[in-house]
Amino acid sequence: MKEYRYECFSFLMLIGGILASHFEQSWFATEHVRLIWYLIAILPVGLPVLKEALESLKEKDFANEFMLMSLAAIGAFIIGQYPEGVAVMLFYAVGEKLQDNAVDKARDNIRALLDMRPQTASVLREGELQIVTPAEVQIGETIEIKVGERVPLDGTLQNESVLMNTAALTGESVPRFFKQSEEVLAGMIPSDRIIHLIVNRSADQSVLSRVLKMVEEAAERKAPTEVFMRKIARIYTPVVMGIALLIIALPFCYSLLQPTFSYVFAEWLYKALVFLVIACPCALVVSIPLGYFGGIGVASRRGILFKGGNYLDAITKIDTVVFDKTGTLTTGKFKLDKVIGIVAEEEVLQYIVSAESQSNHPMAKAVIEYARQENIPILPVEFSREMAGYGLETKINGQQIMVGNYRLLDKFHITYPIELRSIPESLILCARDQQYIGYVVLVDELKEDAHQAILDLKKLGVRQIEILSGDKDALVQSIARKLGIDKAYGNLLPSGKVEHLEALKQEGRQVAFVGDGINDAPVLALSDVGVAMGALGSDVAIETADVVIQNDHPSQLATAIKIGKYTRRIVWQNITFAFVVKIIILILGTGGLATLWEAVFADSGVALLAICNAMRIGKLLK
Repeated sequence: MKEYRYECFSFLMLIGGILASHFEQSWFATEHVRLIWYLIAILPVGLPVLKEALESLKEKDFANEFMLMSLAAIGAFIIGQYPEGVAVMLFYAVGEKLQDNAVDKARDNIRALLDMRPQTASVLREGELQIVTPAEVQIGETIEIKVGERVPLDGTLQNESVLMNTAALTGESVPRFFKQSEEVLAGMIPSDRIIHLIVNRSADQSVLSRVLKMVEEAAERKAPTEVFMRKIARIYTPVVMGIALLIIALPFCYSLLQPTFSYVFAEWLYKALVFLVIACPCALVVSIPLGYFGGIGVASRRGILFKGGNYLDAITKIDTVVFDKTGTLTTGKFKLDKVIGIVAEEEVLQYIVSAESQSNHPMAKAVIEYARQENIPILPVEFSREMAGYGLETKINGQQIMVGNYRLLDKFHITYPIELRSIPESLILCARDQQYIGYVVLVDELKEDAHQAILDLKKLGVRQIEILSGDKDALVQSIARKLGIDKAYGNLLPSGKVEHLEALKQEGRQVAFVGDGINDAPVLALSDVGVAMGALGSDVAIETADVVIQNDHPSQLATAIKIGKYTRRIVWQNITFAFVVKIIILILGTGGLATLWEAVFADSGVALLAICNAMRIGKLLK
């Protein structure tokens, strides 16, 4: 309730003044007392609006809701209708606060999702590890990073080798092997051992920092999405102001043509001000934020966090959706897909499972998990030697068993079918006593709802769906074919994704980009609507995006679009109803059949109905 303290104060002052007038309190009968009373009442809610109106005037922007509210309130005070002036500002302040609260709630939920960024670095100084901030580490110093920790600074690897999870930066689903003296970038995560790096760039010059800079630059190039209320105000405000001016000017012109007609400026100014106050869309300025409040609330309950009502509006115009692959359409985890062998497939699989039981590689873990589920017995391993970046040399049942990639078999001069190199999926090859005998195929598993997500988007009228990924192109094309996606591009760096998205926007496309990694942040910022996967996505992606899907289900994008469309429909219903009522009151007011108070109370009724209508958004989605 504390956040509504100014609105509550103004409301209590307004009610107090109305009651004092109704019961004809002697102390309240003086005009000066009433003026001071209502000025005190309007200041807490009116000053912020007046400030915005003045800022708009400086920028020569006259057609906005701030000008309309300010003119109506000032007009009410000029003609002595003080309570109406307070009511105008109070309605507007409450409506805006309702939407702001919905947005703040969504932002709080987003903050709760964020992973902690590397705020510290373990630097080796005088033979001891010291915990400092990354900015305090000097170029040339040695830092230590434990398994599972995110690398805080770019540096040169001192270990003989290490397996790194680079998905957040590059989008590659397969962990990457690094050798001694190779560069490791901030944001990567060591998977198999503690590593030491000699720092070669300061914190503000790291690749991660440059990606963040790209995010800022992309955000600056992104066209701002106007709040719906401002779009309405740009039409409604000049029309209302024009009619008010005509109420003053037309009788004057008529008096010039008809000298018998008595024109009194003060009288027609009063009528113009009365018109301005009646025309002020109190219900409209409440009903529109209420509609977005309802939409943001419904989306939040379904695990979809919109960072503002403007994005609810923008998502309804999307005609092109671009997906990242790893972690967005796929789980980013390996699954054994099939076994191919020139000997019995069961034999090939058992050799590979037994050999991989000696490794901690993510691909090995996927094979072991499959063996556990299928109850495949693991043979005793008499000898095992892991060659980082190649695979394993083992001895099983007295036989030499080689399990690994193409490089392993090439290293030992073992021949295998050359066409295996054209297979896009990840393979584990197997050789027995220097003879190739088969392989297993591992795939980055599609998310359960990936197919449904594409079908739902097409049903909603999304004309074009694409995939942009840092993973190898052949694999990206394979995923696209499985999902029925026409266009897909692999081997892309963050800058390549930005260039591709800019090309789409130059074609006039309204683009939504869906991603989860640090490498996706620049395109999330540049797209018309950036959508981040929140459960497993990087903190940079979540902060940059306009919409966050908490449960990582791509099918939720279609739900987000539906919520946006339903919200827009509700908002338009509220707008139409508010305008119809307003026109009726204006006609009655012109004929002397409606007073200002009837106009205000009619608006209150419309606002109440708008609240009830906004509550229907959740029911429409059931």
